[in-house]
Amino acid sequence: MTQITIDPEQFDQLILQRLPTLMQQNPQIQGLVLDWARQNFAERQATDDRFYQLLGELKRDREEQTRKWEEQNRKWDEQNHKWDEQNRKWDDAKQEFDRLLDQLARDREEQNRKWEEQNRKWDDAKQEFNRMHETIIALGKKLDRSITALGARWGIKSESAFRKALVGILETSFAVQVLNINDYDDEGKVFGRPDRIELDVILKNGLLIICELKSSMSRSDMYTFERKVLFYEQRHQRQANRMLVISPMVDARAEKVANQLGIEVYSDSMDVEEL
Repeated sequence: MTQITIDPEQFDQLILQRLPTLMQQNPQIQGLVLDWARQNFAERQATDDRFYQLLGELKRDREEQTRKWEEQNRKWDEQNHKWDEQNRKWDDAKQEFDRLLDQLARDREEQNRKWEEQNRKWDDAKQEFNRMHETIIALGKKLDRSITALGARWGIKSESAFRKALVGILETSFAVQVLNINDYDDEGKVFGRPDRIELDVILKNGLLIICELKSSMSRSDMYTFERKVLFYEQRHQRQANRMLVISPMVDARAEKVANQLGIEVYSDSMDVEEL
């Protein structure tokens, strides 16, 4: 008997070609294939159930993920809303801050304008004050000159009448003799140069009282009166017992000099002590 040798690959190809027909024609082969398939693969119903289960799980996962995304989006929307609200507040605050800065700038400009106006008024007032002060000073100097000139004219005209009145009072009230001495100082001992020297001398019971009768006496007048007394004493070789100044107007500094020089000062002839 002749043995037939079949190539394995050809055999496999032959089985693959014949298997579908054999499964349809031969129930036993069909059963074998199904048993083998059941052992290695799930049944269709189980596969379908598993497939739909997976689909359900995927759907639930997708829905859960969608829910999470929606929740996250909602949170993002809320956060964006908060950021928008915060930005709006920042914008409002910035606008208010800018408004305040503008108001402060306007207020500062207004204040500077007021200060400048006030400074201008102060400058004007200061200039007016200085002008008035200068005017007052000028008027004062003019008044001083006028008063000085008037006093000088009055003094020249009234000095003699004043002396005569005082002499009459002294001679009447105190029974004394008042002599007007008019000597010439050729050596200039009194005024520093030769000039005429005039003095009033009071004589009573051998006493020599040299008196200055003037409407006013200054500090320099006191020194001049002392030099006149010294001049008289040297010229006439007689020592004065007292030195008197009778004047209604005696400068305070002149009174200090009179105290130092031993000169008696009286503002009224009736105040003179009994001679």
